[in-house]
Order: sequence, then structure tokens, then C-alpha cells
Amino acid sequence: MRAGDLLRKLDQRLLPRLVATVTRLGDGPNRTPLLGWVTMLSCTAVLAAAVLATGGPPVRDGTVGEVTRVGVVDGDSIPRYAETAAADLAALAGSLGDGTYALVSLTEYLTPQRLAAVVGDVGIAVVFGRVPLPQRQTEVVRIPTQRVPEDVTAGMVELAELKEREAADYRARAAALGGGGPQERELRGLYLSDARVAAAEAAAFRAECACLYALVVRAEPAKLRGVAARSSVRVVDPAPEVRRLERTVFTPPLPEQRDVARPPVDRTSTPEPSRSATVPATGDPSAPEPTVANRSPEPSTVTDSSPPSRPLAPSASTWTPFTSVEVLAAVSRADTVTAGDTSGGRPVWPQ
Repeated sequence: MRAGDLLRKLDQRLLPRLVATVTRLGDGPNRTPLLGWVTMLSCTAVLAAAVLATGGPPVRDGTVGEVTRVGVVDGDSIPRYAETAAADLAALAGSLGDGTYALVSLTEYLTPQRLAAVVGDVGIAVVFGRVPLPQRQTEVVRIPTQRVPEDVTAGMVELAELKEREAADYRARAAALGGGGPQERELRGLYLSDARVAAAEAAAFRAECACLYALVVRAEPAKLRGVAARSSVRVVDPAPEVRRLERTVFTPPLPEQRDVARPPVDRTSTPEPSRSATVPATGDPSAPEPTVANRSPEPSTVTDSSPPSRPLAPSASTWTPFTSVEVLAAVSRADTVTAGDTSGGRPVWPQ
């Protein structure tokens, strides 16, 4: 019985008697002390009834501050990761109630229509993608999804609009730069290069490109094993430890990563190339090397569509795998992209 129903019944049964009793006591010589006692006892009874009806004090959420990680990190062996995930999937218990979450990595980038054949009748929560431009480290995006391909194509439209605004912002920053010194020329070149990349990403998303390479699903172990046997599926990594998606970091390997998880090659042409930590030096150590733009492939929040600010000079950067769904402040950075997230990062299925 809910607290409101219980209190309503208490009012209907006890309130008339309480009023009659208070009226009789109020006519006596000791009415003031008695009225105080009666009022205090009545309030105590009402509070006790409310606590009992709601099942006691609220229970603290023990998962606050915890972050679960599923997938690979920079430097991991991808064949070993695939073997471990396959063993975990084979050992998964036959019945897990309403199923378990799993990270599904694909062998190639797929279009939304081709992804529908992979999903089948399995419940889906999130799709991961990136525009695989040659020699560029483009941004990893996440699209909250329940229907394929409808939700995915709608998310791509939002991402295209976001990337178009980003390209315009980069061009405006390049045009606003004054001076013709080396730093200004280099920074202007970086802005224009990033504008070209953002424009290419926007065009690809509008064309419903083959950009999707991983997804998070929820299903019974038998269905997950069926997904692992489907065409274009590379790894099904079961994650029964995941309870809340917004506190989970998913890092699936990219299709082009075969041996070790590492950043994609990113070559940015600038007037004065500078050395980057992510491009190994080869040949003549005095020869100039291409600059690697600092474009982290981490997913993010659609509320901030402005591109990240550039430093006055590019600095060496090391790639780290992207993070998932709005986990904490440390992984909810403003330079990541989430398309069409109307759920506020909540899981699709009730916990």
C-alpha cells in the first residue's frame, strides 16, 4: 500500500475520533497540557505510518562514483581481447533474467541499412561510428538507438548539422587571425585543415555513410552467441557487470586495428610541420615530419557544438580510446559528440 493511500485511510478512521476526543479534553480544567500531548502523539503516529508505508529510509546507491570499462585500451592485443571475449561468452550462464549488456565490434564499417541485418531482433542501446577518412583521425561518435536504421539515420542528420557548424567555426577562426608570422600561419593552417575534415564528416553523415563499427546490445546469452556467428561481427564482449550505461566506458577496437589497439594515422599538412609523439620518426632525423592534429576520438555531448580551442602552437598528443556515455565529468568532455540523445544517458532497459 502506498503512503498516500495509508494516510487517507488513517484520516478517514482516526480523524473524527481524534477531533471528538480533543473537543472533550478542551472542555476540562487541564485542557492546555492535554492538547499538547495529543498533538505530539498524533504527529508521531502519522510520521511512523509514512515511514512504514514507504519501506523505511532511502537506500544509498552503491554504484555512485564507480565506472565500468568494457573493450580495449591503447596497447592491448586485439587477438587476445577477441579470444578472452569469446571465452567469456561461451561461459556465460544460460539464463540471466532480462539479459545482459554486450559490446559488439564489427569487422568493417557498415551503413545503417546493413547494420539492421546484424542487429536482427536483439535489443540495442548505442551505436558507435566515425567517418574513416584516409590519413585522418576523425572523431568517434555515439548514437543512442532503439530502432535500426531509423534512429541511426536521424542521429546522422544531427551529426551532419553539428559538423557543418564546426566547419564554419573553424573557417571563421582562421579568417579572424591577424598577422603573418610563423605561429599565425601554422595556426591558420590547422584551422583550415580541421574545417575541411569537419566538412567531409558532415557530407559523409548526410549521405548515410558506411561509418558504423560497434554497438551495445542487451540480450540473453543464447541470442548473444547467435549475434557472434553473424556476418560482419568481429567480437561479442559480454558485460554482465554493467548495470548502468551512463557509468560505463565502452572502447571497441576500430575495424582497421588488427594486432594492437593504437591511434589511427593522422597526417595534417601545415605550413611549418612539427613533430608529434604519435608519428614515429623515420629516415633522416633532421627531415620535417607531418603534424598530427589533436583530434581525440572520444565521444561526447551534443550540447556543445563549438570545436575545441586550439593552442597557439600544436603540441604532441597521444591518442586514447574514446569513452562512453556521459559517465563522469572526466569522461563527459565538451569536445565529444552524442547524437540524438533524448534519454539523458539513461539505459534503454529498466534496471
